[in-house]
Amino acid sequence: MKFNIRGENIEVTGAIRDYVEKKISKLERYFNTPPASDVHVNLSVYNDEQRIEVTIPMTNLLLRGEVQHLDLYAAIDLVVDKLERQIRKHKTKINRKIRQNGAPKHAFAKMEKEAVAVKDETDDELEIVRTKRFNLKPMDPEEAILQMDMLGHEFFVFTNDKSGESNVVYRRKDGKYGLIEPVV
Repeated sequence: MKFNIRGENIEVTGAIRDYVEKKISKLERYFNTPPASDVHVNLSVYNDEQRIEVTIPMTNLLLRGEVQHLDLYAAIDLVVDKLERQIRKHKTKINRKIRQNGAPKHAFAKMEKEAVAVKDETDDELEIVRTKRFNLKPMDPEEAILQMDMLGHEFFVFTNDKSGESNVVYRRKDGKYGLIEPVV
């Protein structure tokens, strides 16, 4: 893990930096291979209250924790606990789905290389600026919602494991979820 630690209204001393790196590095024990992602840590102080925000973007998962506390070191401990709970919750749900449905070993669809879009010659207003290609993994809508939330996206395309059709789950403006199914 590569650490990017910055402070707002606080000087990030060597002791604070070492403590943050030591605590967050303990998360590596939950992975078979240590993640090679950047760890973004924001430390801030407002009205005598310490705040820490940690974001760890990974290929298939986005870990994020935010804690406010009077003591900075206690806030660091609490945010690491929060991130550990997220990892355990995610692994438990994925493992349960694998055992129940005999789902593939890899729960996330892997993104293939992105293609550069070609501008349509006939219509100057409509332009595709990015194309993504990925494998649709069979799963149920609940697992698709979990993966959508973990990725931080507003929608997620997947193959319904019961019907075999391509479906889309999405986050509605009211905070609830919707499911789009094709008409047979």
